[in-house]
Amino acid sequence: METPQKFANSKEVIAFLAETFPNCFSINGDAKPLKIGIFQDLAAALEDEPRVSKTLLRSSLRHYTNSWRYLESVKEGVSRVNLQGEADAQIEAEHAEHAQKQLEESKAAAAEKRKEFKKAQPKRRFEKPGSNTKSTKTFSAKKGTNSASSRSNKPIPQKLTETDVSVGTKVTVKLGKVPMPAVITEVAKDGIHVQLDTGMVVKVDQNALRLASSKRS
Repeated sequence: METPQKFANSKEVIAFLAETFPNCFSINGDAKPLKIGIFQDLAAALEDEPRVSKTLLRSSLRHYTNSWRYLESVKEGVSRVNLQGEADAQIEAEHAEHAQKQLEESKAAAAEKRKEFKKAQPKRRFEKPGSNTKSTKTFSAKKGTNSASSRSNKPIPQKLTETDVSVGTKVTVKLGKVPMPAVITEVAKDGIHVQLDTGMVVKVDQNALRLASSKRS
Protein backbone atom coordinates (compact mmCIF):
# COMPACT_ATOMS: atom_id res chain seq x y z
CA MET A 1 0.00 0.00 0.00
CA GLU A 2 1.30 3.44 -0.92
CA THR A 3 2.49 5.53 2.01
CA PRO A 4 0.60 8.85 2.33
CA GLN A 5 2.72 11.91 1.57
CA LYS A 6 3.76 13.84 4.67
CA PHE A 7 2.53 17.37 5.25
CA ALA A 8 5.06 19.91 4.04
CA ASN A 9 4.30 23.02 6.10
CA SER A 10 2.36 24.53 8.99
CA LYS A 11 -0.51 25.58 6.75
CA GLU A 12 -1.26 22.00 5.81
CA VAL A 13 -0.93 20.77 9.40
CA ILE A 14 -3.20 23.48 10.85
CA ALA A 15 -5.80 22.84 8.14
CA PHE A 16 -5.63 19.12 9.02
CA LEU A 17 -6.01 19.87 12.75
CA ALA A 18 -9.00 22.15 12.09
CA GLU A 19 -10.62 19.37 10.05
CA THR A 20 -9.79 16.59 12.51
CA PHE A 21 -10.53 18.55 15.69
CA PRO A 22 -13.02 21.23 14.55
CA ASN A 23 -14.17 22.00 18.10
CA CYS A 24 -10.62 22.82 19.13
CA PHE A 25 -8.78 24.35 16.15
CA SER A 26 -9.96 26.78 13.49
CA ILE A 27 -8.53 28.68 10.55
CA ASN A 28 -11.22 31.39 10.43
CA GLY A 29 -12.94 33.61 12.97
CA ASP A 30 -12.14 33.70 16.66
CA ALA A 31 -9.64 31.19 18.01
CA LYS A 32 -10.18 29.14 21.19
CA PRO A 33 -7.49 29.08 23.90
CA LEU A 34 -5.97 25.61 24.06
CA LYS A 35 -5.56 23.34 27.04
CA ILE A 36 -2.12 23.38 28.64
CA GLY A 37 -0.33 20.24 27.47
CA ILE A 38 -2.32 20.02 24.24
CA PHE A 39 0.82 18.97 22.34
CA GLN A 40 1.09 15.72 24.31
CA ASP A 41 -2.60 15.02 23.63
CA LEU A 42 -2.08 15.69 19.92
CA ALA A 43 1.04 13.52 19.76
CA ALA A 44 -0.87 10.63 21.33
CA ALA A 45 -3.96 11.10 19.17
CA LEU A 46 -1.88 11.31 15.96
CA GLU A 47 0.60 8.59 16.84
CA ASP A 48 -0.56 6.45 13.91
CA GLU A 49 -0.89 9.38 11.48
CA PRO A 50 2.10 9.04 9.08
CA ARG A 51 1.58 12.46 7.48
CA VAL A 52 2.44 14.45 10.63
CA SER A 53 5.90 14.43 12.20
CA LYS A 54 6.26 15.55 15.81
CA THR A 55 8.74 18.25 14.76
CA LEU A 56 6.34 19.83 12.26
CA LEU A 57 3.44 19.36 14.67
CA ARG A 58 5.31 21.28 17.37
CA SER A 59 6.30 24.14 15.03
CA SER A 60 2.76 24.33 13.61
CA LEU A 61 1.30 24.54 17.12
CA ARG A 62 3.76 27.32 17.95
CA HIS A 63 2.79 29.14 14.75
CA TYR A 64 -0.90 28.81 15.66
CA THR A 65 -0.53 30.04 19.26
CA ASN A 66 1.74 32.98 18.33
CA SER A 67 -0.76 34.48 15.90
CA TRP A 68 -2.51 37.72 16.84
CA ARG A 69 -5.86 35.96 16.41
CA TYR A 70 -4.96 33.37 19.06
CA LEU A 71 -3.28 35.78 21.51
CA GLU A 72 -6.40 37.94 21.48
CA SER A 73 -8.42 34.91 22.68
CA VAL A 74 -6.31 34.38 25.81
CA LYS A 75 -8.24 36.32 28.45
CA GLU A 76 -8.53 35.83 32.18
CA GLY A 77 -11.45 33.60 33.22
CA VAL A 78 -12.01 32.13 29.75
CA SER A 79 -11.96 28.33 29.69
CA ARG A 80 -9.33 26.54 27.66
CA VAL A 81 -10.51 23.63 25.50
CA ASN A 82 -9.28 20.09 24.91
CA LEU A 83 -9.20 18.32 21.53
CA GLN A 84 -12.94 17.64 21.71
CA GLY A 85 -13.71 21.29 22.46
CA GLU A 86 -14.68 20.52 26.05
CA ALA A 87 -13.95 23.16 28.68
CA ASP A 88 -10.74 22.64 30.64
CA ALA A 89 -9.08 24.88 33.22
CA GLN A 90 -9.77 28.60 33.13
CA ILE A 91 -7.07 31.02 32.04
CA GLU A 92 -5.25 32.56 34.98
CA ALA A 93 -4.44 36.26 35.20
CA GLU A 94 -0.73 35.59 34.80
CA HIS A 95 -1.23 33.74 31.51
CA ALA A 96 -3.63 36.37 30.19
CA GLU A 97 -1.14 39.14 31.03
CA HIS A 98 1.66 37.23 29.33
CA ALA A 99 -0.41 36.76 26.16
CA GLN A 100 -1.37 40.45 26.16
CA LYS A 101 2.29 41.41 26.54
CA GLN A 102 3.24 39.15 23.63
CA LEU A 103 0.52 40.71 21.49
CA GLU A 104 1.59 44.26 22.35
CA GLU A 105 5.27 43.50 21.73
CA SER A 106 4.48 41.85 18.40
CA LYS A 107 2.40 44.81 17.25
CA ALA A 108 5.01 47.28 18.51
CA ALA A 109 7.74 45.41 16.64
CA ALA A 110 5.68 45.58 13.47
CA ALA A 111 5.11 49.31 13.95
CA GLU A 112 8.82 49.91 14.61
CA LYS A 113 9.73 47.92 11.52
CA ARG A 114 7.39 50.07 9.44
CA LYS A 115 8.93 53.19 10.98
CA GLU A 116 12.49 52.07 10.20
CA PHE A 117 11.54 51.08 6.67
CA LYS A 118 9.94 54.47 6.14
CA LYS A 119 13.08 56.27 7.37
CA ALA A 120 15.16 54.27 4.92
CA GLN A 121 13.13 55.53 1.97
CA PRO A 122 14.59 58.50 -0.02
CA LYS A 123 13.24 61.85 1.18
CA ARG A 124 11.01 63.80 -1.17
CA ARG A 125 11.68 67.40 -2.05
CA PHE A 126 8.99 69.68 -0.67
CA GLU A 127 8.40 73.19 -1.91
CA LYS A 128 8.91 75.87 0.76
CA PRO A 129 6.00 78.26 1.47
CA GLY A 130 6.20 81.34 -0.75
CA SER A 131 8.63 79.78 -3.20
CA ASN A 132 8.23 80.28 -6.91
CA THR A 133 6.44 77.23 -8.28
CA LYS A 134 7.47 77.94 -11.83
CA SER A 135 11.18 78.27 -11.05
CA THR A 136 11.09 75.07 -9.01
CA LYS A 137 9.64 73.13 -11.91
CA THR A 138 12.21 74.65 -14.30
CA PHE A 139 15.07 73.62 -12.02
CA SER A 140 13.64 70.14 -11.76
CA ALA A 141 13.42 69.82 -15.52
CA LYS A 142 17.01 70.99 -16.05
CA LYS A 143 18.71 69.10 -13.26
CA GLY A 144 16.52 66.02 -13.36
CA THR A 145 15.72 66.29 -9.65
CA ASN A 146 12.48 64.43 -8.91
CA SER A 147 11.61 64.56 -12.59
CA ALA A 148 9.13 62.28 -14.28
CA SER A 149 11.94 60.61 -16.24
CA SER A 150 13.86 59.73 -13.06
CA ARG A 151 10.73 58.33 -11.43
CA SER A 152 10.01 56.22 -14.48
CA ASN A 153 13.36 54.46 -14.05
CA LYS A 154 12.28 52.99 -10.72
CA PRO A 155 11.00 49.40 -10.99
CA ILE A 156 7.28 49.05 -10.51
CA PRO A 157 6.41 46.39 -7.90
CA GLN A 158 4.82 43.41 -9.58
CA LYS A 159 1.65 41.72 -8.39
CA LEU A 160 1.80 38.04 -7.54
CA THR A 161 0.77 35.50 -10.15
CA GLU A 162 -0.79 32.15 -9.25
CA THR A 163 2.70 30.60 -9.57
CA ASP A 164 4.17 33.10 -7.12
CA VAL A 165 1.52 32.41 -4.46
CA SER A 166 3.37 29.61 -2.71
CA VAL A 167 5.16 28.99 0.57
CA GLY A 168 8.67 30.44 0.58
CA THR A 169 8.08 33.26 -1.92
CA LYS A 170 9.73 36.52 -0.86
CA VAL A 171 7.32 39.44 -1.02
CA THR A 172 6.64 42.89 0.31
CA VAL A 173 3.45 43.50 2.27
CA LYS A 174 1.86 46.89 2.83
CA LEU A 175 1.05 47.34 6.52
CA GLY A 176 -0.07 50.91 6.87
CA LYS A 177 1.69 53.24 4.43
CA VAL A 178 5.02 51.44 4.10
CA PRO A 179 5.65 48.06 2.39
CA MET A 180 7.65 45.60 4.47
CA PRO A 181 9.72 42.57 3.38
CA ALA A 182 8.19 39.21 4.26
CA VAL A 183 8.01 35.53 3.26
CA ILE A 184 4.85 33.56 2.50
CA THR A 185 4.40 30.82 5.11
CA GLU A 186 0.86 29.65 4.38
CA VAL A 187 -1.71 30.05 1.62
CA ALA A 188 -5.32 29.73 2.81
CA LYS A 189 -8.68 30.31 1.12
CA ASP A 190 -9.40 33.36 3.28
CA GLY A 191 -5.97 34.96 2.96
CA ILE A 192 -2.22 34.52 2.81
CA HIS A 193 -0.03 34.16 5.91
CA VAL A 194 3.33 35.95 5.72
CA GLN A 195 6.17 36.18 8.21
CA LEU A 196 7.87 39.58 8.62
CA ASP A 197 11.56 40.03 9.40
CA THR A 198 10.54 40.60 13.02
CA GLY A 199 9.22 37.02 13.16
CA MET A 200 5.61 38.17 13.40
CA VAL A 201 3.10 36.28 11.24
CA VAL A 202 0.11 38.15 9.77
CA LYS A 203 -2.70 37.22 7.41
CA VAL A 204 -3.29 39.51 4.43
CA ASP A 205 -5.14 39.61 1.14
CA GLN A 206 -3.18 38.72 -2.00
CA ASN A 207 -3.77 42.23 -3.36
CA ALA A 208 -1.66 43.65 -0.50
CA LEU A 209 1.40 41.66 -1.63
CA ARG A 210 4.03 42.43 -4.25
CA LEU A 211 7.03 40.42 -5.35
CA ALA A 212 10.24 41.33 -3.54
CA SER A 213 12.94 42.81 -5.77
CA SER A 214 15.15 39.76 -5.30
CA LYS A 215 12.32 37.59 -6.64
CA ARG A 216 11.90 39.76 -9.74
CA SER A 217 15.60 39.93 -10.65
